Amino acid sequence: MTRYLTPWRISFLCLVTVYTDGDVPNSSAIHVLSFLTAGLFPLDPADKQWAKHYLPSITELEEVLSAHESSVPGRTLWDLFLRRIWSLDSLDALDTFFNDVLPSLLTKTREQLTQEREEGLVPETEGMKLSRSSPLGAFVRRACLEHTRLQFHDSVKLWSGFVKYRLPTYHMWARRNPQQEHAAVDINLLMHDLDSSSRLSQVVYGDIENDEEEDGITSIKDAERLIEFQVGELQRLGGRVPDEMRAQLKHIMTSDSSAPVLIYYLEYLDAWRAGDYTSAFDNLHRYFDYTMHSNVDRSAYQFALLNLAIIQADFECFNEAISAVQEAVAIARESHDMNCLNFCMSWLYHFGKAFPEQMRDVQNSGMLGNEKEGLAFLKAKSKETDMWSLLSTTLLSEAKLEMQQGDSLASIVESFVRASHVNVSKGLSNPTGAFMMLQSALYSRIGATHLSWLNTEIFRECYTEGHPYDDYVKLTFCNCQILAQKGNYKEAFARMNKIEPERLRAIKYNNSWTYYSGLLQLRRQICRDDKVAVEHILSQLQAVQILDFDMRLLLAFHTIEFTLRQGNHGRALRMVEQAAHSMQPENFDVHSQIKLLCLKARILEKSGHPERGFSLAMRAASIAHHAKLLHDLWESVCVLAAVMLSLREFEATVELVESVLPQILESEDSALIARAYSLLVDANMGIAGELWASMGRDSTPVRKEYVNRALEHIDSAYDTYEEIEDLLGQTEMMAKKATVMHLTGDPVLANDYAAKYLDLRRRRGMEV
Repeated sequence: MTRYLTPWRISFLCLVTVYTDGDVPNSSAIHVLSFLTAGLFPLDPADKQWAKHYLPSITELEEVLSAHESSVPGRTLWDLFLRRIWSLDSLDALDTFFNDVLPSLLTKTREQLTQEREEGLVPETEGMKLSRSSPLGAFVRRACLEHTRLQFHDSVKLWSGFVKYRLPTYHMWARRNPQQEHAAVDINLLMHDLDSSSRLSQVVYGDIENDEEEDGITSIKDAERLIEFQVGELQRLGGRVPDEMRAQLKHIMTSDSSAPVLIYYLEYLDAWRAGDYTSAFDNLHRYFDYTMHSNVDRSAYQFALLNLAIIQADFECFNEAISAVQEAVAIARESHDMNCLNFCMSWLYHFGKAFPEQMRDVQNSGMLGNEKEGLAFLKAKSKETDMWSLLSTTLLSEAKLEMQQGDSLASIVESFVRASHVNVSKGLSNPTGAFMMLQSALYSRIGATHLSWLNTEIFRECYTEGHPYDDYVKLTFCNCQILAQKGNYKEAFARMNKIEPERLRAIKYNNSWTYYSGLLQLRRQICRDDKVAVEHILSQLQAVQILDFDMRLLLAFHTIEFTLRQGNHGRALRMVEQAAHSMQPENFDVHSQIKLLCLKARILEKSGHPERGFSLAMRAASIAHHAKLLHDLWESVCVLAAVMLSLREFEATVELVESVLPQILESEDSALIARAYSLLVDANMGIAGELWASMGRDSTPVRKEYVNRALEHIDSAYDTYEEIEDLLGQTEMMAKKATVMHLTGDPVLANDYAAKYLDLRRRRGMEV
C-alpha cells in the first residue's frame, strides 16, 4: 500500500493537465472541478454518491467526461482525457510526467522568478498556471513530492497498477486513433515485437489482462479517508459498520502493516454498538496508546478518559465511569481544554438525569451545582467556544427541564425558538430529531395531539435519512403511540416493522425497538383483556434492560392499568406507591406525578373510598391547570367526575364532564373519550333514578329524556371502546344497555343486548 499515489490519482493528474491546457469550456468547468475536488478532499456524509468519489474507476471517469464537449471541435473531454492517459506509454514517460510536465503547471516561486531574472530569461506568459496554494496546485505539488519519495519497486508497482487501471479503454482508444500505433501495456514491448503473453511481459507485468487482484489501487491516504468517513457516520448516526464495508476494512488491515491508527477507533465504535465490551475496551486503549505515542499534542488523553467513561456507563460500570470522567474534567481544567471540559460537563449532566443514585457523591462535592446552574454553565461556555451543537442540545435540555418541572409555557417555547434559531443559522442537522421529539411531547401535553402527530410525520417524511438512528426509532414509536391511542394498531405495527434492519444492528437500538414494539402490543392486549398474553409480554419487557426512566415508568403505568382492570386494587395501590418512590428529584416529571395521582384516586374510588380520592383528584387537576398540561387536566377532571359520581353528585358530574368533552374529543385519546361517555351514561341514569325516587310517575317525560341521553352516550362509548378493541369497556356498555332496555320495558331488545353481552364475555381474553 503506497502512501499517496494510486492509479486513479494519476488519472486525476492527467485530467488536471487537460484543464490547464484550456480544453475545458466554461460551461463544463464547474462539473469537472467539482468531480476533482470531491475525489481529493475528505468524504462528505451529505454526499449521496460518496462511493463514486472514493476510488473512482475508469468507468466513472468516462461517465462524467463523455457528457461534456471540449474546446476541440468534434471531441469530448473523454477523448482528450484518453489521449492524455495513453500518452504515458512507459515507466520512463510516467517519470517524465511527474518530473517535468506537472511542475510546469504550477506558478513559479519567488526564488525561481528571481533566478530567471538574473539569468536574463523571459518570463512565461502563455498557458494556464495553477496557484501553488490552490486545491489543485496543492494536489499537484503533493503528487510530485510523493513520487520523489517512491522506491524503485513502488514505482514499478504504481506503473503496473496504472496500466491495469486504464486497460479497459484500450480498444476505445485504438478505435478512435487508428493512425497511432500503441501497445496495450508498454511501448517497449511493441518496439521489440512482443505482446502481453511473451515471457518478458509475464516476468515484468504478470498476466495483467486476466489478473483480477486490485493491488496498488488503494493508498494509505485513501484508507484514512474511508475510515474517517465511517467514523463520522457511526458518530453521527449511531449505527454499525455495514458487512460490505467491514470486508473492505479487513482487507485494508491485513494487506499492509501501515494501516491508519484510526481503524482501532472505528473498531471500538463498532464493538461498542454491538455490545462487545471486551473488544471495545481493547480497541479504545489501542487507539489512544498509538495516538499518544505518535502525536506531540497530548490532549488526546482527556478525550480517551471521556470515551472510557461513556463506554463504562453504557455497560453499567458506573463507579468506573464517574472516576474516569472526573479525571477527564480535572485534566481538561489544568490544560484549559474548554472543548473537552464542555463535553464532560454535558455528559455528567445527562448521566445524572439518567442515574441520579450514582451521582450523589459528585453532586455533594459541588462539581456541578444544581441543574439550572449546570445548564447555564454549558450555555455560556458553548457560546464562548462556538460549540453550536452543544448549545442547541443544552437549550433543548433546558426546555425539557422546564417541561418536567411544569414551568411557564412561554419560557419553554422560548427555549425551543432559541434552539431552532441556532440549528437554522448554524446549519445543524443532527439536533433536529431531538428537537422535533421534544416539541411533539410538548404538543401532546398541552392537548394539541394533531400538532404532535404532524411533527412526527414531518420527521418521517423529511428527516429520515442522515439523522441518528436513535431519534428515528424513538420518533417512530411516538408516531405509533398516537396511532395506537386512536385504535389504529395495524398501521402502528406496520410502521414499527418497516424500520430497516440496518438501523437496528446496534444492540441498544434493537433493544429499544423491541421494548417499544412490546409496549404497543401490551397496550393492545390489555384492551383485549387477554391475561395470558399480557403476562407473557410483561415478563419479556421486564427482561429488556432499557435505561430510559420515562419508558420504564410507562411500562409501570400499563402494568398498574392492567392490575386495576383485573380488580386487584390492593396490588395496584402498592404498585402506584412503588412507582412514586422510584421518582427522584433528578428525574421528576410533573406529568408522571399527575398520572400517579389520577391512578391512585381511581383506585380509591373503585375500592370504596371516594372521599380520599377526591383530594387527590383535585390536587392533580390543580397541578395540571397550573402547569398548562391540558391533556392531564382533562384526565384529572374525568377522575374527579368519577369520584363525584361515587358520591352520588350526578348533576355536578354531568356539568363537569360536558364542560371538557369538546377538548377531550380534540385530544384524540379514545380511551379517555370512552371513559368520559361512560361517566355521562352513569350520571344521566343516576339523575333519572333520583327523579323517579322523588317524583314517581310524574317525572316520566323528564326521566325519559335523561334515559335517552344515556342511551346515546352508551352508543358513543361502545363505538369508541370498539375502536381500541377494549372488550371490558364494550362488555360494560352492553350490560348497561341491556339494563336500560329492561328498565324501559323493552324485553326483546334487552334480551338481544344481553346475548351480545354474553358473547363479549366469551371473547374476553381471546384474540379477535
